Amino acid sequence: MKIINTISRLLAFQLTREEMLNFNKYHLIAGMLGTWLVGMGRYWDDPKASLLQHLGLGSLIYIFVLAGIIWLILYPFKVPNWKYFTVLTFISLTSFPAIFYAIPVERFTAIETANTINVWFLAIVAAWRLGLLYFFLKRFTRLSTGNILTVTLMPICVIISTLTVLNLHRVVFNIMGGVRNPTPHDASYGVLMFLTGISMILTIPLLISYGVGIYKNKKRRVK
Repeated sequence: MKIINTISRLLAFQLTREEMLNFNKYHLIAGMLGTWLVGMGRYWDDPKASLLQHLGLGSLIYIFVLAGIIWLILYPFKVPNWKYFTVLTFISLTSFPAIFYAIPVERFTAIETANTINVWFLAIVAAWRLGLLYFFLKRFTRLSTGNILTVTLMPICVIISTLTVLNLHRVVFNIMGGVRNPTPHDASYGVLMFLTGISMILTIPLLISYGVGIYKNKKRRVK
């Protein structure tokens, strides 16, 4: 019940820094279990998904990679008690909103309507999880708002671009050539293509802001 309460408080943006510092192996196990389940639910009706995605293993690999990227990005800021385990546990616990992806809307709506609904699900889950990441970094690291915005957007840009290149290349080619066999997820893939373009545009400004933030933070620590 304590773990359920922690997850509920986190998803409601109410978790304190002290509670984040008290993450333990049971929180991580609960988060990984949730990641695995929603991972299978996300792709169970997608014929274009790989075996790893159907088994939910792709989602588990994803959270380890994302946590590693976030931990590395924040490492130069020398945040007290900044540990990979804490970041990984947090990322795993934010997987639960993705249960929306498992709703088989295409079973009781037309393919066009299912596409629209899935896009809304994508937007809701993405905004929710991005908000949680900002909340976590702001409350845990206590860095400036500018630095938090930068380090929040950087890993997202990296992940979106990587997913598009590695997992969605076939869909991209199909959409560019005209989709002959539409699926309920095609509109979501289109949104990801758009976000990829935005991510690439933001890369240079984010890197500049990141470098400036590290420099200013180092000067502040020296003083």
